[in-house]
Amino acid sequence: MTSPVPFRATVGRSVRLFAAFRKEQTDPDFFYGTLARDTVAQLQQYTELDGAIVADVGGGPGYFADALREAGARCLCVDADAGEMRLRDGVLPKNAVLGSALDLPLRTGSVDVCFSSNVLEHVPDPIRMADEMVRVTRPGGIIYLSYTLWLSPWGGHETSPWHYFGGHYAARRFTRRHGRRPKNDFGSTLFAVSAAEMIRWARRTPHASVVAILPRYLPWWAYPVVRIPVLREFLTWNLLLVLRRR
Repeated sequence: MTSPVPFRATVGRSVRLFAAFRKEQTDPDFFYGTLARDTVAQLQQYTELDGAIVADVGGGPGYFADALREAGARCLCVDADAGEMRLRDGVLPKNAVLGSALDLPLRTGSVDVCFSSNVLEHVPDPIRMADEMVRVTRPGGIIYLSYTLWLSPWGGHETSPWHYFGGHYAARRFTRRHGRRPKNDFGSTLFAVSAAEMIRWARRTPHASVVAILPRYLPWWAYPVVRIPVLREFLTWNLLLVLRRR
């Protein structure tokens, strides 16, 4: 187990994350490793991870699960795509479970922490996924849910910034230029999820209470942007919802 790293949402931290983000395609180990360590430090503000049972929803090849285990958590990785889980070294990550985020193959109240990073925008029913995350978390446990906002600069993923002209247009343009459909294909593997929709869900769900709503990658002084309708859709970039199960 590693000692908790003090989390500081500074400008320097934002710069480091955005610099790492530029290497997502060329050096995924560096990018996802950097993001995973930062995320665990952020998560440790809200809950003790040593000995905690954590479900990493949509965890793919297990970068976040590895960082969570380094912090002492007992982690399982749930993903609907076995190919995604094998992207690192061609083998499944430790404690991998094949299953949909819309119907998690876990018992109600079976985990201490339900965690998901940048998966919500890839499912056709984000509210159902969020409800499932709450369901499998024990009373008093933490739900950590973050996702990329559709109207943010990277909302279209590899089709950005053309998604501002429409998701289907952006996907067609990508196909013409590259001779293949984008991995994040609007209407199939990528969907338009807003901040307003999920903030409304977080505040109204009867089974959990809000702990924090903030822009995941931005410095602390930018946190109030999530309170400004419309503007938050463009500037927040990646929205983080932290809830506690009732």
